[in-house]
Amino acid sequence: MGKALVIVGAGAAGGSVAAEAKRSDPGLSVTMIEQGPHVATAA
Repeated sequence: MGKALVIVGAGAAGGSVAAEAKRSDPGLSVTMIEQGPHVATAA
């Protein structure tokens, strides 16, 4: 089984961590958990 990362909070910081983690290790499984109905995005 490969490595996995769980990020609690899908705000700007959580998204940045997820993106950098995937850049560093493309095989990493990333799961983001967000309590609210929306996820932060950038244009």
